[in-house]
Amino acid sequence: MAIFKGAGVAIVTPMKNNEEVNYDKLEELINQQIDGGTDAIVIAGTTGESATLTMEEHRDVIKAAIEFTKHRVPVVAGTGSNCTRTAIQLSQEAEEAGADGLLIVTPYYNKATQAGLISHYSQIADSTKCPIIMYNVPGRTGCNLLPETVAELVRTKSNLVGLKEATGNLAQASKTMALTDGKLDLYSGEDGLVVPLMSIGAVGVISVWSNVAPGKVHAMCESFFKGDIKTARKLQLEALPLVDALFSEVNPIPVKKALNLMGMEVGPLRSPLCEMSEANAKKLAEVMKNYGILA
Repeated sequence: MAIFKGAGVAIVTPMKNNEEVNYDKLEELINQQIDGGTDAIVIAGTTGESATLTMEEHRDVIKAAIEFTKHRVPVVAGTGSNCTRTAIQLSQEAEEAGADGLLIVTPYYNKATQAGLISHYSQIADSTKCPIIMYNVPGRTGCNLLPETVAELVRTKSNLVGLKEATGNLAQASKTMALTDGKLDLYSGEDGLVVPLMSIGAVGVISVWSNVAPGKVHAMCESFFKGDIKTARKLQLEALPLVDALFSEVNPIPVKKALNLMGMEVGPLRSPLCEMSEANAKKLAEVMKNYGILA
């Protein structure tokens, strides 16, 4: 069932100084990620600033990522929207471009009911043959995809195969896994909770942290799969100060700053996101030095 297993990077969308997408840099980042051990490229998600991409840019960024990846690892395209029709259009375009899977966030701002969420995901699932990972992040969207709702969707739609879990609620995640009875691929959407979620059956992570340390995230997942829980736990706990710094301001502000500090030249953020505060940027740099990814 799994679209991928292990460490999927929620990759940033690099920009030029005029805020146009920097496709040359995107190709470079994808190659660096694959060389570093990343198991999947997740393009045009929250970390990729999808909310400020035009429909044309969204389509083109996904197509470019698929082209640059060259089938070396799966490409999962973020195609969610708070408008069901828009999500369907984006999903169909990503399928046509050759995406291996889709990542579809719950509709934001609208605050859909559970019945509305079932309708939303069902309509999208019926519109494409691509396998779909649902994305539950109530802190950003204002609605929560409850375990019973996930179970109903997985039971009725065969291409709703996964869930990116970013509630921070392990009890809810456990209930979701119990109700779906082995029919759901769970991915951590919280870089600080990957190993705990893998302990209840998660098959990997869709990671911000992986932008700056792909080898570490891959090694953590691989160690867990091989039964080396001690190493997986060590890698998870060692990264917590870095993960905290990467979320000290709203994602992807800190991770773009981190990549620029590393000399990656991923460019600016699109408004309304703004540059990281000086105080938080200083703390981020210190943590990165301690973690060994900044000289």
